[in-house]
Amino acid sequence: MTTLDGARILVFGASGGLGGPIVEQLAKAGARLTVSGRSIESDHHTVNADLTLPDSARSVVAEAVEHHGGLDGIVIAAGVVAFGPVTDVDDDTVDELLLLNYLAPLRVLREALTNLDQGGFVLNISAVVADKPMPNMGAYSASKAAVTALLKSVRTEARKSKIRIVDVRPPHTETGLATRPIAGQAPKLPQGLTPDAVAARIVAAITDDETDVGADQFS
Repeated sequence: MTTLDGARILVFGASGGLGGPIVEQLAKAGARLTVSGRSIESDHHTVNADLTLPDSARSVVAEAVEHHGGLDGIVIAAGVVAFGPVTDVDDDTVDELLLLNYLAPLRVLREALTNLDQGGFVLNISAVVADKPMPNMGAYSASKAAVTALLKSVRTEARKSKIRIVDVRPPHTETGLATRPIAGQAPKLPQGLTPDAVAARIVAAITDDETDVGADQFS
């Protein structure tokens, strides 16, 4: 079991529809938090940053480590979505999907493996489409599948550092992200889970020392 009371945790994407509830639940459990987003205001230690920029992951992690005197965990709740058939998805859209959904977590992982204390964790929030790609969501699905492959590989590499790598792939959640795509328009989607319920399951994955949480493990 991982104890959250007093744990020093950095949350990327903390102002998002899922990042916000995760921050609230971690704080209630007694975690000491650094929160990060492009533009965020919070009662917790705050670092504004754009994860599409090459040096952002390094600078945010470094500031969180300095502020807390170390780090026990990192949650990556940042991401973007795009819709449309592959013939309609332009290169700029693909670049942005890969930058935030794949390359940003990779950069965070590089920093985490050299800065987290032993026994720490990195948790990345992906999506069900990593396992079940959807038509008209091909580029988005691929960006999520890429980060799942990355996490699986890094999980083995991180064993010598005793860092736990957690891949969470929730089903559709009513965060509002689908209404803010960087391209295209969302298809008709079924009613999703509430952000609070998904956040609670994610926090449980941290405390219960899980490493792989697929969509079928949410209710």
